[in-house]
Amino acid sequence: MSYSADPRAVRSREAMLAAARRLLAEEGLDAVTHQRVAQEAGVGRATVYRHWPRTDQLLLDAMGGADLPLFRAPETPVRRWLRKELRQMADELAIPAVAAVSLTLAQSALSDARIAHPHDESVKTITERIHAAIRSAVAAGELEADIEPPDLTAMLVGPIVYRATMQRAPASDDFLGRLVDSVGTWHDQPG
Repeated sequence: MSYSADPRAVRSREAMLAAARRLLAEEGLDAVTHQRVAQEAGVGRATVYRHWPRTDQLLLDAMGGADLPLFRAPETPVRRWLRKELRQMADELAIPAVAAVSLTLAQSALSDARIAHPHDESVKTITERIHAAIRSAVAAGELEADIEPPDLTAMLVGPIVYRATMQRAPASDDFLGRLVDSVGTWHDQPG
């Protein structure tokens, strides 16, 4: 990846990252392509390639400073909402470039403090959002559960990551439903 000191290169890089983050937030991971980022940032596609020769590199940098589009604003019934959010996560991880970036980010966070901080913040955000949704479901009587937030996130997200990256297989709706059902006793209609 190119990190030029030329002020024009720095400005175009920031414009491209801003465009990539907008695409990520508004349309999801599969929207972050060299062509789309070039269009959104008003630069040539070759300029994007000079900074990020591979899509996974572009996604890694874009994800490093972007708010996660997943698990925002829980809706009721929470069970249906949670299945929908997990479906979105599974579909995004089914994209090879996204799976590669996710694994690269996790691996790099083990040894690179520059990457560890945004990685840890992402994990914290996902954990807090899922836990808030589950607390809401418990408070509303929709769910009986008593699981610590990190365990809850690992129970829901971990199997999806494993299925997509280790088994390189799609996560069926039935699989996702079993994950959601495993967190406790739900008192709503299946969603």
